[in-house]
Amino acid sequence: MGRKSAKSAAAAPASTARRSPKPTRAVDDAIRDVNVPVVTEDEKLFQSLPEADTFTRTDPWRVLRIMGEVIEGFDKLANVGRAVTVFGSARTDPADPQYAAAVNVGRVLAERGFAVITGGGPGVMEAANRGAKEAGGRSIGCNIELPFEQGANPYVDTIVNFRYFFVRKTMFIKYSVAFIIFPGGFGTLDELFEALTLIQTGKISQFPVILFGTHYWAGLVRWMQSRMLAEKKISAADLDLMTLTDDPEEAADAVAKAYDAQMEMARRRAGL
Repeated sequence: MGRKSAKSAAAAPASTARRSPKPTRAVDDAIRDVNVPVVTEDEKLFQSLPEADTFTRTDPWRVLRIMGEVIEGFDKLANVGRAVTVFGSARTDPADPQYAAAVNVGRVLAERGFAVITGGGPGVMEAANRGAKEAGGRSIGCNIELPFEQGANPYVDTIVNFRYFFVRKTMFIKYSVAFIIFPGGFGTLDELFEALTLIQTGKISQFPVILFGTHYWAGLVRWMQSRMLAEKKISAADLDLMTLTDDPEEAADAVAKAYDAQMEMARRRAGL
């Protein structure tokens, strides 16, 4: 199935859902162990404590740590050049067809001169990094501190470790020319809607959001059309901010076209 806009995909009939692959034991164990009292820096930032002097003792110093994390991200990624961030579930098993598809996407992007950025973990992230690395391209992982351990996958060439989700999100947007979003869970949806909000509000432009896996995403798009659009929570043009495809080459075509448009816009703004 080729590339199509979200609006046209929403009109397609629903098909029988394919059962998701069983998560690997490592992920299952990590989720079960999430109640282990491991406190991340994000949790420390957001938690409220009763001590009256908490702010003066901790938060101003935490700002310096955040600033250092931003500087480190800028420093390590400044020479990335053109890159695409690939999102998707960490639970995707290597036997899942979506894993193979993500490997192909990473390979095709690398062959066209794009670096591949992921969250650096397993599943779809590993697959996209693997495709890029095996094709001789640059493979980057932006890892995040979690309550359970998530090491970088073995196909990452450049790794940047983050404590704060919002700093990591900034790096994904700043150093990408497009997002390709595979089937995933809450974290994947978070990145999807973050990007759509930035595009809708004019913070970024000529930035394609490509939903890979039409079967998986069709139900969400139909809901957006039947509820959000029908109730005038979004405009019809907002549905065109997303592109659906099952073809790695078509995804790469959309990325390349958007990148050319970005470069043309930059030249015009520079008066060239």
